[in-house]
Amino acid sequence: MADNIPSGFVEACVVVGAAGDKLKQLLQARDKDLPLLDPEVLQVHAPPFVSKESSSDSPGHAPAFSRIQKRRSFMKKKRDRVTTPSRELAKGDGEPPATTVVASTTEDVSVPKDIDLIALPQLCFPEGLKISEECKEDSYHFLVFTDVFGNRTHGVVVQYHRHIQASQDGHGHQNGHWTSPKGPRLYTTYAICVISKYPYYNALRDCLSCLLIQLRTCRMVDFEERVKEFTAKLALVPIPPPGQLHVVFSLRPLQIFLPSREDKERPAVDLDLHLPFLCFRPQQLLEIITSILMEQRVVFVSSDWARLTLVAECFMRFIHPLHWQHPFVPILSHQMLDFLMAPTSYLMGCHAQHIEEVAAETDDLILIHIDEGIVSSSSADHHGLPETPWAARECFTRRVEGLQIHYDLEVCRLGAGTDVNDLRAQRRQWQHTLNTEIQRITLELIVNIFRDVHDHLNYEHRVFNSEEFLKCREPADQMFYKKVLDTHIFHSFLRDRLNKKMDSFSRMELKTRSDIHKLRTMMDVPRRPNMQEMARKCTTPENRLSRKLGMSLPNLAERAPMDSVRKTSLKKVTLNGEVKAPQKPIKTFRLPEFPPPLSYVYVQNYYSDMISQLGKAMSCLGPEDSSLLARYHYMRGFVSYVAGKRLDALGDFQNLHKTDTDIFPVELVRALVDSLAADERSQAERRPELARLISRSKRDHEGERARPDNFATIKKFQLPRTHLQRDDFVRRIQESGIVKDLNTIHRLFDALTVGQQKQVDPEVFRFFYTIWKETEAEAQDVDLPTAVLEHLETNECVYKLSSSVKTSHGVGKIAMTQRRLFLLTDGRPGYVEITKFRDIEEVRISSAPFLLLRIPSLKIKSSLRKETFEANLKSECDLWAIMIKEMWAGRKMADEHKDPQYMQQALTNALLMDAVVGCLQSQKAIYAASKLAYFDKMKLEVPMMVPKTTAETLKHKINPSLDQTSPHAVDVLLYTPGQLGVSGMDGGGNPKLWCALSDGKVVVFDAASWSMQQNSVQVGSSQLNCMLGVNQQQLWIGSQDSVIYIINPRSMSCNKQLTEHRSEVTGLALEERADKYSQLVAYSCSAEGTVIVWDVSTLQVRKHFRLSCDRLQSLQVHNGWLWCCACDSILEVRRNGAVQRRVSLPQQNPRGSPSSTISHGSSLSSSLSRGSFSCFLLFDETEQLWSGCADADELCVWHCRDLTKPFHRIQLQDCAGVLCMIKVKNQIWVGCRGRSMGQARGKIYVVDTERHLVEKELVAHSDRVQALCSAEDRYVLSGAAREDGKIAIWKVE
Repeated sequence: MADNIPSGFVEACVVVGAAGDKLKQLLQARDKDLPLLDPEVLQVHAPPFVSKESSSDSPGHAPAFSRIQKRRSFMKKKRDRVTTPSRELAKGDGEPPATTVVASTTEDVSVPKDIDLIALPQLCFPEGLKISEECKEDSYHFLVFTDVFGNRTHGVVVQYHRHIQASQDGHGHQNGHWTSPKGPRLYTTYAICVISKYPYYNALRDCLSCLLIQLRTCRMVDFEERVKEFTAKLALVPIPPPGQLHVVFSLRPLQIFLPSREDKERPAVDLDLHLPFLCFRPQQLLEIITSILMEQRVVFVSSDWARLTLVAECFMRFIHPLHWQHPFVPILSHQMLDFLMAPTSYLMGCHAQHIEEVAAETDDLILIHIDEGIVSSSSADHHGLPETPWAARECFTRRVEGLQIHYDLEVCRLGAGTDVNDLRAQRRQWQHTLNTEIQRITLELIVNIFRDVHDHLNYEHRVFNSEEFLKCREPADQMFYKKVLDTHIFHSFLRDRLNKKMDSFSRMELKTRSDIHKLRTMMDVPRRPNMQEMARKCTTPENRLSRKLGMSLPNLAERAPMDSVRKTSLKKVTLNGEVKAPQKPIKTFRLPEFPPPLSYVYVQNYYSDMISQLGKAMSCLGPEDSSLLARYHYMRGFVSYVAGKRLDALGDFQNLHKTDTDIFPVELVRALVDSLAADERSQAERRPELARLISRSKRDHEGERARPDNFATIKKFQLPRTHLQRDDFVRRIQESGIVKDLNTIHRLFDALTVGQQKQVDPEVFRFFYTIWKETEAEAQDVDLPTAVLEHLETNECVYKLSSSVKTSHGVGKIAMTQRRLFLLTDGRPGYVEITKFRDIEEVRISSAPFLLLRIPSLKIKSSLRKETFEANLKSECDLWAIMIKEMWAGRKMADEHKDPQYMQQALTNALLMDAVVGCLQSQKAIYAASKLAYFDKMKLEVPMMVPKTTAETLKHKINPSLDQTSPHAVDVLLYTPGQLGVSGMDGGGNPKLWCALSDGKVVVFDAASWSMQQNSVQVGSSQLNCMLGVNQQQLWIGSQDSVIYIINPRSMSCNKQLTEHRSEVTGLALEERADKYSQLVAYSCSAEGTVIVWDVSTLQVRKHFRLSCDRLQSLQVHNGWLWCCACDSILEVRRNGAVQRRVSLPQQNPRGSPSSTISHGSSLSSSLSRGSFSCFLLFDETEQLWSGCADADELCVWHCRDLTKPFHRIQLQDCAGVLCMIKVKNQIWVGCRGRSMGQARGKIYVVDTERHLVEKELVAHSDRVQALCSAEDRYVLSGAAREDGKIAIWKVE
């Protein structure tokens, strides 16, 4: 099996105490001072406790959550008794003395290999083992063990006391009837340490509390058996899967509660996260978090051993999803203090009595005094750590002030409870709510600190531009980021970002992203401060937010400073912009009562009872409870596995994979597959669903091995040191973040290599990069007065500012935004508009006489002004002229084609011109910059006007490949209507447009604003062929990899898969329900002819059959019949799979018009048949069948009652093939590949269904139209192939 197979609740239980011979010596010398004793390991109990071999009459398989190959042997050598057994038994009333607690032979004890039994006694007794004359109260503390790979194991230790008794001859034993009359009683301490792979601190403490009740009343001879039974019971407890299903079991007198993890990436939270808030003020909490993020040497100090681990673990949760990468030892015994001399970063804890010794011996420690709520340093000259960034700090402080962290205030209105388990449940619910709130606040802190990291990442080349990231920080925050960016924590965080990991950080960052920030990420243009950000500069420094971070904290800057609230305040603080995700209801599964845990038969019966109860719970679930159903499948598969029912376990894991892939235990299933015996594997291979699971497990494992080495690499951007060829130049520019578009970079390469070899000198690249960044920084420093800001739109940015020049409107600086040119007048700054780019009629350069010279001037004629604007720009004149011409041409193209990306591209071109001229600084600079004037040249080469009908019908264009380096084909489009009563935080109530691109990427647009939602979904890595909106919780996507992926439109996650098809899925259809009580049924088809009927509520196959045809590519349900379109025919099929009618391909007649042949159950082959069917439509109203062929220039129309021949053919002028069509109102919209003005173009024909005439011929794509969908019959959306890669939005009349 694999090493990381999850174990049961408990890994081992270790008893530590004083050896019997030392206690004997102590009693003999009791008149002396009581010394500290060295604790020793007395007992070790670890699974497996039963095995099949131990029960000859019991069938089945038994190791209880065991991993035998991961065990090592722990040898316990027992001491021989001094006296004879008969004599001691007589004196002890049948009870053995202390020295005979364990057998006198040497035995092998199975111990988890990552538990250090040598250091464990010191950790169980960090202050040493003391013999006392009084019985002290039981005490608990908590341990964390970390192996060399960073894997952590957790322990809970209870120290309890028993008095030492003496036998008649003065030999001490601990449970005899004869006591020594001399001196007071002596008490020794035993430590029982329960060890688990999971951080269930509260649950393990509760379990030990139940054990102590038994141990206090048991005889010492029964001590070991009680502890062993206790451990064996806990080893039977399964760990709940991630999600909302928790586990409860009875360990009398308490009910023990095991909370589940929130997701696979987070550990379970079974501790009180508000403990640090009781000890520290918000400022101190931030200081501690900062020291952890900067990987300092941190030492927690307390006089209470229990607080050390619990508080340290809380801070580990606070920095999630970042992970501490260094030694983590929350408890150091006195003998371990030398660990603090380690030169590396660490997080450790020690007792307060050692603090002076530690501070004196070690420098540069961050000392966290838990008892006093103080953070200090061990160095006298320590200047303190940089503060957390201001905006994140302010937000965190305000959120913390609104927390209610005192349970007594919550329950003061309630009466006294009489049931301890009810009281515990009440407290547990309060703690769960508080923990959730604290995790949300701390996650928001981490998001606010690192929100802008993704702006400086290049995903294609895995580069992080740290220098530019630092330059964008506020000066006061830069020291903080300089220290954090060099840490292992941040490096791991960066790796997850570059891998596009959708974790809790990514989800919150997307939800809290401001509208302006969303707009910026949608525009592939350089970053500049917009007018709203400039307006913030007018606020006072103490209220100013970070340039970028401030935008993402809604209304924080506008709020007046809030009076500080004491930690004990009852005041609830609610801030705008606060994100609260709806909590899923918690479900609990109660385990059966424990059997005698050392009997194989009883253990097997226990597993059977648990499997039966899980089955009953699953049968009670409705279709809407698929998430909970997945958790039950997980648990039942887990229990079946450890019970030896491997095939049953595989079946449950197969259903789990279909229901929720997010929690699918890949390693566990891989180990399960590897453990199958030959006969079990043979049986599994005969069951198709299990065979698929085994095959997938093997394929995924091989895929992980073949994963490229650069998957974990992170590069920092560095300027080149050698000459760059074209491909190297493209990579460097993309890494720098200047521009992504491949064609634009090629034009930039040509501009920088004008008049020389086609390679870029490294010095030229450095000059260009420096000037680009300096221009960007200058734009950040533009300070426009309020009177000027009032004339500009909120999202406008100043991209270029001239020097002060004389113009026809006065002296001032010419400013260029993405929309207009305006003059910023000198003296008292004022605003004079020159023109908007769309209003320009002419741009030219002329010369004006000045003394004996002629000074070049720029003239701009606007359609809204009679007079021509003139500016004496001197040496800047040529540059401004080509920049304005490019912006003018881009605006015209954008307006004509209803595509705002043209303007964004023109703006990028203009700014690149500016940088090229500044870089080259030679006579050829303007000529070189003109290489980037793409739209200005296009205006001269091809007409900018689009056909009138197209211009009138086209509403807008959007680019789903905006964040890609080159366009991607739009393979499928699907519109889903909005949902009433759904909040934006729960997936949003607005309608959505789903766009499937190549390589399995699904991009989602808000169809209310046509803005891209950044949380795109990756579904496999193959081309997607079809999409179907089944209901509000399921959106099905058929892929070339033969899988149907199911997306939840609310959570935007793909965690379900249907894998029953053996070939690429080509079509999906939904059958309308006769009434609301009938089952919802869906159909899917794959290329080789298989059709599967699905029960949507259970995702189970109801029926499947196979059709004989050439590449089945789509299907529709019509009046209870299934119509299937293949390349060679269209088939009418009964629900049982029988073919009723088959329409073959049209035959070509002499005029090129097709006729068709119909047969029953067979097709007519003809040498005249041509091409292949590509699409078809059925109409209920007129009972007509419309079809198109992939290489035909016409549509064929049949009556459904008489399919002997088409009764009409509709010619499509300049059409080279029909690819798709949809019905909208009384029109058919047909997507084709065609020609326009002598060039291959994508065309759409709008056909009247009644008159069978082409009403409109629309041309808006430069490549074939291969996807169409309707948005509530108001708009039609068309998607084009790769050369175009855009989506056009058309108005429906």
